[in-house]
Amino acid sequence: MDSVKIFIIKNGERQIAELLCDSERVTITLIMEDGYRKSYTGDDFYKCLGHVREDHRDVSFLCKGAKINVHTSSMSSQMSLGVKAYELTMGKRAFRRDLVSIFDYEENNLTNDPEVQEQFFMRWVDSDISDE
Repeated sequence: MDSVKIFIIKNGERQIAELLCDSERVTITLIMEDGYRKSYTGDDFYKCLGHVREDHRDVSFLCKGAKINVHTSSMSSQMSLGVKAYELTMGKRAFRRDLVSIFDYEENNLTNDPEVQEQFFMRWVDSDISDE
């Protein structure tokens, strides 16, 4: 089981949360500084993190996996269990250089609603994509 620490903002205060990632069961266990602990299961870690964020809408998760324009592909989901995802740019094809770790630090354009990410992804798919 891997342990990842990420920054969160809870009750207006920056804190550190620990995410225990179980690759066998594809589960993330969220552990907060106050001792709160809860586990979430999904098809991959990107989906697990989505469940974590949905369940804690009052908490800002400062990581790439919470960024509106970050989304997995079927290949990144299979190859990395969703730990790697693409940081997408409207109108531009996603390349390997656009792969990010969903646990890497980010503080801009965040959402706790995976549906917002899905909507961005669908708009990106429908956009005129260039090879730039």
